[in-house]
Amino acid sequence: MSVVSVETRDNLAIVTIDNPPVNALSQAVRAGIVSALDEAESAGVEAVVLRCAGRTFVAGADISEFGKPLKPPWLPEVIARIEACGRPVVAALHGTTLGGGLELALGCHYRIAVPAARVGFPEVHLGLIPGAGGTQRLPRLVGAERALDMMISGKPVNAVEAAGMGIVDRLAEGGNLLDEATTFARDLVASGEPPRLIRDLSVEPVDPEFFTEYRKRIGRRTRGLMSPERIVRCVEASLHVPIDQALKEEREHFFECMASPQSSALRHLFFAERQAVKPPPGVSTGGEAPEIRRIAVIGAGTMGSGIAYSCLGAGFEVTVLDNDDAGLARGRKTIEGLYKGGVARGKVSREKAEDGIGRLTVSQDYAAVAEADLVIEAVFESMAVKREVFARLDRVCGPDTILATNTSTLDVDRIASATDRRGKVIGTHFFSPAHIMRLVEIVRGAETEDSVIVAGLALSKRLRKVGVVVGNCFGFVGNRMLYGYGRESQLLLLEGAAPEQIDGALQDWGMAMGPHAVGDLAGLDVGYSVRRERTDLPDDPRFYRMADVLVEAGRLGQKSGKGMYMYESGSRAPIPDPEVAAWIAREAEALGIERRAVGEQEIVERCIYALIVEGARILEEGIASRSGDIDVVWVNGYGFPRYRGGPMHYADTIGVDKVCARVREFRDRFGPMYWEVPELLEDLGRHGAKFADLKPAG
Repeated sequence: MSVVSVETRDNLAIVTIDNPPVNALSQAVRAGIVSALDEAESAGVEAVVLRCAGRTFVAGADISEFGKPLKPPWLPEVIARIEACGRPVVAALHGTTLGGGLELALGCHYRIAVPAARVGFPEVHLGLIPGAGGTQRLPRLVGAERALDMMISGKPVNAVEAAGMGIVDRLAEGGNLLDEATTFARDLVASGEPPRLIRDLSVEPVDPEFFTEYRKRIGRRTRGLMSPERIVRCVEASLHVPIDQALKEEREHFFECMASPQSSALRHLFFAERQAVKPPPGVSTGGEAPEIRRIAVIGAGTMGSGIAYSCLGAGFEVTVLDNDDAGLARGRKTIEGLYKGGVARGKVSREKAEDGIGRLTVSQDYAAVAEADLVIEAVFESMAVKREVFARLDRVCGPDTILATNTSTLDVDRIASATDRRGKVIGTHFFSPAHIMRLVEIVRGAETEDSVIVAGLALSKRLRKVGVVVGNCFGFVGNRMLYGYGRESQLLLLEGAAPEQIDGALQDWGMAMGPHAVGDLAGLDVGYSVRRERTDLPDDPRFYRMADVLVEAGRLGQKSGKGMYMYESGSRAPIPDPEVAAWIAREAEALGIERRAVGEQEIVERCIYALIVEGARILEEGIASRSGDIDVVWVNGYGFPRYRGGPMHYADTIGVDKVCARVREFRDRFGPMYWEVPELLEDLGRHGAKFADLKPAG
């Protein structure tokens, strides 16, 4: 069956694209459009309506073709064919018209859309730019600034807004898009309107300083990214050079971006995130997952309140339990404050806020959570406390209630052993702030039932978060790897690097924050408490030495005004502290460490390669099913730069063999305690293979 068909109705050609699920612009679709236009013109029709079957107009390019030789006709050639058509061509839009789909629609002479349709250019999220005229045609309709805002944010706009901007010519509000599109086409024929080419329009002039100021405005949020600057250059060209030359420059920038490591990384994440949210190999999806309607959250602190707010926002009935009235009052106030802030920013309607708060109950009585389908524990990170909570929950909750722990490091199986329902116990490690951070590590215990894992993934999806199933060990995936990263940043202090040098080097490399600034933000006492719980710490007096010393001196981070840095009252800006520098020097001397000059490259390699080494061990042990899962965790939970694809993809990018060789150098220089080469890393390096080549563990 052809993916593009032509039907003639009363001297109109209806060209239908039918390439499920999203009508992607595959080579067959592109060739089919050209052939359909040839057929329509040969039939002598007066106008053409281009539409799509299914739930959406073309939602973008066929991403499976990326990285492969392009087969003709290219999309720019298809659009040129549409523009050259001597009859009006009307694009009928519904669903999500994105990327190449919007470029196709802009190549048509006119556009009609249902009000619920959305249009946009999300290419920037894949490290790309619109490459088939989008950077030239959009500014001609909406102006340079609006065009830049759409393309650099990657956010779509609804059809009503698009109509106001001039992207859409008419709204189909009668309920039958095809009928209204054909009426629109007949109206155009009757009026004698010739085909209108956007390329023939001019871009409205801007202030001479506009592009300089725009670059400054977006500088912080596009730090390190390649494609936003290429988009700005293309829009600049739309004002200053003939369109054919500007289109040529756009295409050159497009291929430059496509060939870049950044786009490769972002495309890797595009697929990895979609894979990660599926049940891993070996988890049966055949059984019926428990339905979750009522959720209880144990603990009304910052984390518990954030989790409760997320659950309320997803439509659940939520009960928050805490052990004192003051804690419950603070929790309710926090949740109400989050709703109030959402209303003020226009993110939540007043009606939805009132509805959410109306579904919230608070209590000190465990009996209040007895009817919950899911209970999420978010109390102090102490094994004794969590086991006590789970034992009480096991007594009061029904036998089918799922009990979830929000522990960030502790043994889920040991927590589960406090109950008689180990198969119904799971880890749901939310990240702080829970109402903002997208990641949830779904921790699978030794006896966790498959249906409970599936229910955890379904919950994450409903909360609009990325749920990644991981195995049970200290710190799971994210925090286990974090200890290696943090360990090296702490050792580098003693060896001669200043906190601000380490943070600066890693931020310049792309991390959202440096490790020492992160520690101050989270509270140095948090990690200190976790280390006190552990019984498996290395026999090394240097291990997190400075973090421990600072906590024991009362320097807890931002919350106390001093940590690794000092902070002025009311400010979160870290200020290097000479007192800490002197302290580090004294501790190094006490440990017999000879300090030296440390370069930025060594800082980055030791911290990032420590992640790769621990990630390889995690894959060896089956704690993560796929290397992509590790990348998803680190990008969404720890500020790892998306444009580097995650630690394991980064290793693949620079070459696992090169990473392996450098790790051996670190082992020979610093000893095997931390730098013994994992067998998996050694094997991949020896065979010139990649982490991406590994089969998922099941």
